Amino acid sequence: MNAPKRWSTGRKAAVLAAACALAAGGGVFAAAGPLAHPSFASEAATPERSTQGLAFPVVPPLQLAAVPADSAVQVNPAAPVTLKVGNGKIERAALTSESGKAVNGTLAADGSTWAAAGPLDFNTRYTYSYSVVDAAGRSTEATRSFTTVTTANEADAAIYPLDGMKVGVAQPLQLTFSEPVLNRAAVEKAIKVRSTSGQRGDFHWYSNTMVRYRPQNFWAANSTVTMDIKLFGVDLGKGQIGNFNKTVTVHIGDKKIAYADAKAHTFTATINGRKVGQWPATLGDTRFPSARGYLVFMEKYRVEHMDASTIGLKPGDPAYYGQLDVNYATRLTPSGEFIHQATDSAMPFLGKANLSHGCIGLGPAGAKWVFEHMTTGDVVQVVNTDGDYAAHDDGFGDWNIPWAKYAN
Repeated sequence: MNAPKRWSTGRKAAVLAAACALAAGGGVFAAAGPLAHPSFASEAATPERSTQGLAFPVVPPLQLAAVPADSAVQVNPAAPVTLKVGNGKIERAALTSESGKAVNGTLAADGSTWAAAGPLDFNTRYTYSYSVVDAAGRSTEATRSFTTVTTANEADAAIYPLDGMKVGVAQPLQLTFSEPVLNRAAVEKAIKVRSTSGQRGDFHWYSNTMVRYRPQNFWAANSTVTMDIKLFGVDLGKGQIGNFNKTVTVHIGDKKIAYADAKAHTFTATINGRKVGQWPATLGDTRFPSARGYLVFMEKYRVEHMDASTIGLKPGDPAYYGQLDVNYATRLTPSGEFIHQATDSAMPFLGKANLSHGCIGLGPAGAKWVFEHMTTGDVVQVVNTDGDYAAHDDGFGDWNIPWAKYAN
């Protein structure tokens, strides 16, 4: 029996090292020896890996914010249309309506923002396309669209007096809206009223669709009043959006005030505080007393047709007068009060008794003078009548509301 072969200590260590290397997945060594050169550094410790971005640069992601959002609807045409880019820049941007109308815009010098210039149209679909480039020079193009407020939510307003009109000192400024106004404060803020006299006034809302403005006292004679109205894009409430901006200039004439006294049966006219005429008059009788207080002249007709049925009178009623035409008629209220030439049957009672149906009746000379010299916005104050004030919105009854209660 042969004795086992004895291994030298050095050879045994080399064989064991080779076996360990194979077990760890290593390849077959060409010769036994060291596993690594003592001067070789591991790959994980190389400068290219330990310093971020040297071998493989890291580009921050491009940040993009576009307003309005893609596919947005009921966009306010006064709202800004903008494109903002972070970690990059805008190469180009364009905004176009569905009809092909281009909207001008401004691109910032550094290419970070683009903004549309000017308001948009209502009830219109817009498309905006753009090209942006990131910090690595990679370009991206995109197209978005949105639709502005529809016609059903477009709110308009009628303004009185008209631009350039000359009126009397008692004429309030009036706006009548096509849609109900819930955000009254926003509307008032959008209307700036200036007067060359320096007078300031306030608003009074008669309903959700009608507002007026007047100063505490009558407008100064021969002054100019300007309304700077910027309602485009103003939210009136419930999605109703104002659709216009406008400047209205109103010229105030001489201060013409008349006084009708139901007890003295007189009508007295003044211009700039000076009495210019007085005529005998007849006012409303006990059944139809004339309205008291200030009544502002509205419109006038050389001949006005009157019908008793419009005030509820029927044949057989002692006050029934059928239908008739009157001369030199100046309207004071929409409900039917006028200053006009008295009928032939009333002429004997001028200056003696009140027998009209609420109107102020004058002789031919007085009625003609009023017709030719007084106009829209001039005013008559009726005193000593048993009648109540006309409804404040039955004509321009603003001056019958105490100033402390006018602003609401």
